[in-house]
Formats: sequence, C-alpha cells, structure tokens
Amino acid sequence: MVRTGFIDHIGLAVPDLAEARSYYDELMPILGMKQWFPTAPEFNYGPNGTLGTQLFFYEAREAATYSRHAVGLQHIGFAVASRAIVREAHDWAGSKDPACILEAPQNFPQYGTHYATYWLDPHGFKLEAVCHIEENV
Repeated sequence: MVRTGFIDHIGLAVPDLAEARSYYDELMPILGMKQWFPTAPEFNYGPNGTLGTQLFFYEAREAATYSRHAVGLQHIGFAVASRAIVREAHDWAGSKDPACILEAPQNFPQYGTHYATYWLDPHGFKLEAVCHIEENV
C-alpha cells in the first residue's frame, strides 16, 4: 500500500467571522483559491480547480489573545503560480493596512528558489505568498 499524504485542511478560530470573511473573500482569489463550501456561519477556501489543502474559518468560542510567537500556529504560506502574484498579494495587503507588511516581496535564498512576501491579517495571523519559480525574463 502506497502511503502518500498531504494536509487536507486546517481550521482557524477567529474572533469575528464577518470580518474574516470580508478580508479573505478579497484575498483568496488573488492567491488562486475559492470557497468550496460557502455555508454559513463557517466558511472555507481551497485551490481553484484542483484538490489541495483547504483553510476553514470558525468562530472562536473562547476569548484569547493570539500570538504567532507563542506555541501554536506561526504562519500560513500560500504557494502561488508567479512572482507577479506575490507582488499583487503584497500590494493588496498593503492597501488594506500598510503597517501589516512584515517583509516586502524578495528572494529568500536560504529556502532555495523562494520569492515571498509576509504580512499580518486583521486577526494577527502571519500570512505568506510564495513562488518557487524563477522570474520569467
């Protein structure tokens, strides 16, 4: 029996589902993702046109302060098809809140062919758009 696996889905609890839905409804199409099960109140996004890891959002049932520096989720990286999409995601995030940008689009050679940008969403989750393809010249 062959055992090849990947992460099917990740669930995130957020303090405000409406705010998260508004934010991610704009962001996810830029990253090539769509809603698969648009049922209220929870919602999700997954790859548009293919199987892959999905991201589900749930209303937090307990009040807590999130920190990417504490034990738990450090960040979520979204693989995109081109460096232009990395730049588009950066521009979009910066237009929402310039202070949310952690790293402008750039090469991170310590991770191989890794061109990425990092930013924080409204709930403090660190997000990354990354392309592993060299720039077309």
